Amino acid sequence: MVKICCIGAGYVGGPTMAVIALKCPSIEVVVVDISTTRIAAWNSDQLPIYEPGLEDVVKECRGRNLFFSVDVEKHVSEADIIFVSVNTPTKTRGLGAGKAADLTYWESAARMIANVSKSDKIVVEKSTVPVKTAEAIEKILTHNSKGINYQILSNPEFLAEGTAISDLFNPDRVLIGGRETPEGRKAVQALKEVYAHWVPEDRILTTNLWSAELSKLAANAFLAQRISSVNAISALCEATGANVSEVAYSVGKDSRIGPKFLNASVGFGGSCFQKDILNLVYICECNGLPEVANYWKQVIKINDYQKSRFVNRVVSSMFNTVAGKKIAVLGFAFKKDTGDTRETPAIDVCKGLLGDKATISIYDPQVTEDQIQRDLAMNKFDWDHPIHLQPMSPTAVKQVSVTWDAYEATKGAHGVCILTEWDEFKNLDYEKIYENMQKPAFLFDGRNVVDPVKLRAIGFIVYAIGKPLDAWLKDLPAVA
Repeated sequence: MVKICCIGAGYVGGPTMAVIALKCPSIEVVVVDISTTRIAAWNSDQLPIYEPGLEDVVKECRGRNLFFSVDVEKHVSEADIIFVSVNTPTKTRGLGAGKAADLTYWESAARMIANVSKSDKIVVEKSTVPVKTAEAIEKILTHNSKGINYQILSNPEFLAEGTAISDLFNPDRVLIGGRETPEGRKAVQALKEVYAHWVPEDRILTTNLWSAELSKLAANAFLAQRISSVNAISALCEATGANVSEVAYSVGKDSRIGPKFLNASVGFGGSCFQKDILNLVYICECNGLPEVANYWKQVIKINDYQKSRFVNRVVSSMFNTVAGKKIAVLGFAFKKDTGDTRETPAIDVCKGLLGDKATISIYDPQVTEDQIQRDLAMNKFDWDHPIHLQPMSPTAVKQVSVTWDAYEATKGAHGVCILTEWDEFKNLDYEKIYENMQKPAFLFDGRNVVDPVKLRAIGFIVYAIGKPLDAWLKDLPAVA
């Protein structure tokens, strides 16, 4: 029986291993983590992450061939294949601060593997890592090998949150990078056989190590670039009276471009896009390619510009001040169908409004008050460290309240900001919301979920990203 162990029970490790266990009943899969609370959650009825379909998969396999444990060393030493999906945050100090990946957790995982292994191992990089990480890991393992052979593979994940389980069931591609040596090819084949239980042969791609590592960064950079491209156009649409939805639809009809990732919004979020692009930028700089680095930096600059532009619209529309005014924020997760708030644009928008002394009331169907308060109190990049290393329950931001109902959040508010495209926001009773708000009632749609014409008929002053401006907004400066 092949034994697989995954170090790290997070967004990647948990769902990926659950699906491998489901599809490969003959393989024993153990997910290990040093966080006892996280492992306890995986073993309970309340899983630590929300992902449609995940619960069914876990319940079917847990206790059969899927196990969650804090006994890290025991399971690592028994495994044939070890997946490593630990945090790789952006460095906040030292060389490469603000750009380079911090490989502290990776390195300690590698040293631990070297310490406890008694048999040959295949070590698989699952976390998003900078190109050439495999080489560093390989050095640590071989210098501490005690006669044991290690093969390092890169098997980047291409999951989208909210659809992770269907992405795992039916991936566009599974990418496996390994050394081009007989042992390397053998290791690639071993991992390929695991995926071949359910993934068609032609979708399992094998490359060299560096190509696999770089493909992940490049794929995320291309996706983020599309969002920044349409967001840049959205600013021009507002200035000229064009409608970004119509422009994006026309552009997406070109089969060479395609329609995906062309929704203008308040900005992209999520744990990967910004981090991976910063990483790409740093690697380019380290390899003497400043022009390439600057090209990719622009993708993040436009994203930051889009968030600050949104805040400026809110403030300038409301008589140039939001001090003491209640603003309702609908949606805090970085996109619908996930409770994940990592790098969500809502953080920067809320901080911008708080900076102008607004009072904020937030409603999100999947995000807890504790998480929201944490996000607003933490420094940039803190979120990417294991929870026990994050600042202890940060002081709550007094001007922020969290409600469990959109109507409660909007009651008595001067303005409403929609920052996540949850389906339920399309079907709210906006007449009821309008009646309970201060007048003039403003609605700022950061995700283009509502119909501005219908809302204007109710009486709202509406700002929707990339849509023709309300007469009220036309004379106001776009940048406060």
